[in-house]
This record gives sequence, structure tokens and C-alpha cells, in this order.
Amino acid sequence: MLAKLFSAAVFGLEVFPVEVEVDVNDGLHSFDIVGLPDPAIKESKQRVSSAILNSGAKSPLRANKKITIHLAPANVKKFGSYYDLPIALGYLLASNQMPAFAWDKKLFIGELNLEGKLRPVPGVLAIALWAQENGFEYLFVPQENALEAAVAAQKLKVIPLTDLIEAVFMLSGRKEIKSFSYSQPEYGRKLPEIDFSQIHGQAKIKRALLVAASGGHNILMIGSPGSGKTLLAKAFWGILPDLSFGEALEVTKIYSIANLLPLGKPLMVERPFRSPHHSSSLAALIGGGTWPQPGEITLAHRGVLFLDELPEFRRDALESLRQPLEEGEVCVSRVNGRLKFPSKFILVAAMNPCPCGYLGHPQKECQCAPGDIIRYRKKISGPLLDRIDLIVEVPPLSFDEIHNKSLESTSLELRDKVIQARQKQNKRFAERNKKSSSILTNSEMNLQDIEDFCLLDHEAEAILKKAVEKFSLSARSYHRLLKISRTIADLDDEASASTIIHSSHLLEALQYKTDLLEMKY
Repeated sequence: MLAKLFSAAVFGLEVFPVEVEVDVNDGLHSFDIVGLPDPAIKESKQRVSSAILNSGAKSPLRANKKITIHLAPANVKKFGSYYDLPIALGYLLASNQMPAFAWDKKLFIGELNLEGKLRPVPGVLAIALWAQENGFEYLFVPQENALEAAVAAQKLKVIPLTDLIEAVFMLSGRKEIKSFSYSQPEYGRKLPEIDFSQIHGQAKIKRALLVAASGGHNILMIGSPGSGKTLLAKAFWGILPDLSFGEALEVTKIYSIANLLPLGKPLMVERPFRSPHHSSSLAALIGGGTWPQPGEITLAHRGVLFLDELPEFRRDALESLRQPLEEGEVCVSRVNGRLKFPSKFILVAAMNPCPCGYLGHPQKECQCAPGDIIRYRKKISGPLLDRIDLIVEVPPLSFDEIHNKSLESTSLELRDKVIQARQKQNKRFAERNKKSSSILTNSEMNLQDIEDFCLLDHEAEAILKKAVEKFSLSARSYHRLLKISRTIADLDDEASASTIIHSSHLLEALQYKTDLLEMKY
């Protein structure tokens, strides 16, 4: 007898359907799983057999039958323990150990232990979103995954299960099928570990970070050891606005598939802050592996990627950032397939001005030869620097600046300014977002958006022309300069979403873009 159930597979961040077909016929005993299963699926024969036996049914390993499990489509590799539950239910149906039921609108996922209890699996949120979009009515999941799946469920009914017996009772009508409902709890915003008010001085750097947060721009800080670069980068997270529900779903989907979702928090409400070590490999940074997994740049999606000691990272790893910084996604090609991972993050990088770190220091003398400085700087290629919007020098602080007890703007006050600037951007892009892909910040504008929303007055146009000629700015730098100017205009309290960019906005943007060009070796 043949039985069929629906399940799903996750490859990268994509979900595709899997039909679990179970055929039980007379013949010499065999138990085969076909359809390009990985070792975890092949081993499910032992898990499923023990789970069925310990649940009170006849085990497939003890049946004098020829049992074939087919995971369709046959030409796509499957991996993981998602299919234990549908394989067990399919066998019970095909061997007439449970009554038939309507299976066409039901999706089953879950791993079984030897006792017949269900264990959680990663990527449930992505599967729930896919199931809802593709017309399924019920999603049967392990109890630990129910909260995560219900976050995305609107029309989809999420059914939590504790064990195989409960699944059989529900599907055979012996127990009521109760769906799991989710009501989003009030998560208190996590206070930043470092508040901007605790960092004295560095007014220019704080302003640059405010601009970066408001428009989603990348920023590079260059300064001597101990000047506060790392401290400022960690405080930067605290001035970013909360994730919207749509953004939270994007981020939660990534962390769910990567099996990094915090325990008891089915929805990521805080922007991620990723700070990989400079010894990180190319695959760790951009993603990869035999079965490609998200890397640090994808885990930082809609949040912050902080690269401290930027020149110490491997050259190939840094150069791999070019495409993500430009397009907001990264393509990972492997023999098993080609995947796209989202990577719209704010890059916050820090580096010393030279190998010893004291070039340009007012008190300490640099010990580096000119050639050493040039080689150190060349570790960061021109094309990569061209994709960084703001480049600022972080000067060392004097005793009076460090010891200064004057009141500084708090992270909460700066965050309010960021929220106001982003609200103007949301208003500006509202009509365009109805027709095309969503644009959330100024940094995501394309050429047409720049032409429509980055209008300069006559004085600003003249300044821009001189700047392009003097600094030999590339077309990319030219467009990024306009985006920064647009953000600075949005931070102006009197500016509206449609105001013209004035010379003062452009001049401020220019100083952030040309700082590195003016630094002497």
C-alpha cells in the first residue's frame, strides 16, 4: 500500500516542498530511503523504527515487508532530520496501523527520538512563511518550534506536537486538533552597554556616526590605539531604531535557519551586532560550506557588522565584501547549487593609521618606515574604500577632554534624531515602494532615486563640480556623496522630506568622504 505526505526542505534561505512517499509491499524484508538523502536521513530508519515500536505500533524493522521511502523530487539533495515525523506517519498509514486522513493541505516536520518524542528542528519560521504562501492550512511541528512558527502564521494553523502518539490521535480524530496562537509580548528595549554620554569629546566622530545610522551608511574610523574607535563602534548600536515587524521577520528567518535563535525569543526584535575576529576565514565572513550556511555579513543583515583592525583581515575576505556592500546580497556558488543570502548591513570598520598606530600622534613618534605605511594602507584596496561612505580620523584625546564632566548627548537623544530622519525617508520612498522593491534608507537608493531625490541648489552644484575635479572622485563616490548629503539634509530639523540639498549639507558630506585623501603618510 502507498501513502503520501507533504514536508519541506531548507536549502540556504530557500524552502521547497518535499513529498514523502511510503510504499509497503509483500516481499523479502528491506527498508530503503531514496531521493538523494544525506546520512542524517539515512539514519532515520533506526530512529523512526524505534520511535514507532516504543509508541506501541509494529516496527518496520520487524515487518516481513519491502518498505521504500521516496523523498521527491528525486534530483534534489535532502539533508537534516525534518522528515522523521512524515516518514513515521506515512509508514503507519501504508501498513494500515492508523486510519486514512486528508493530507493534501497538511505539512509535517520534526525529528523523532527513540522514545517517540519530537525534537525541534531549525528553519521552522522559513517553512511556516513558505507554507502560508503556498496554500497549506495546517503545519504540524514539534512543540518547541510552535512559538517560532506561529509568529508568521496568519491563515496557517500551527499544530504543536509532543510525540508520535499525539500526532496519530489528532489525525485519526481521537484527539482535538488545537492550533497554537501567538501574541507578541512586550519586549523591553535592551539598553546599550555603552551610552554615547559616557564617551567624552570626539564630537565630529559622533556626528559622523549619527549620519551613518540615519542613512544606513558605511563608516571607517582611522585613529591611534586608545583613541576610542572600538568604544564608539559598540555605542553605535544603541542609536539605531528598533526593527520593524517586516525587518524582524527577515532577521529571524536567517537566525532560525542558522540555528542561532535565542531561547524563548521567537522573534528577533533587536538589530544584530556582529563583530567577527580578524582571523575569520572567507567562508565564515560571507557564508559557504558544502551545504552553504549564512556568514557573518548575512547574520548582520539589517544590523551592524563591526570589523576591528580592518587591515588585519585576510585580503580575499575583505575583497569579498565588494558585492554585498554594493548590492545588499551575496551569491555563494557551490557544486550543489547557487544561493543568494541577504546582506544589507551597516559596515562599521576601524583601523590604525600605520602598523605601529602612531602616525600623526601629537605626543608619540611613529616608528614605521614610509614603505611599511604604504604597504599597510594597500591592504585596503581602492575599490573597497570607494564603497565606504564616511571615512573619519579619530584623534587621541587630551586629559582635559577625557576628564571633562560636561553633559553629552545620550544614546536615546541621538536615537530620536535617527528615527526622525528615517521617518522622512520612509515618507519619501512610500510611493516608490508600492511599485518596486522596498527602500528603507538613503543608502539603498538607486540611480533613478538619486536623480529624483538628491536635487542640489546652484551653489552646491558648483562645489560638487570642483570636488570631483580636485579629488578625482569616481562615479560611485559621486553618487554616494549625494546620498550622504541627502541624509545630512534629513537630519536638519527644518528640512522636510522633499527639500533641496544645500551647500552646507554637501560640504559636511565632502569632509567625511575626503578625510583619507588628505591624511599624509
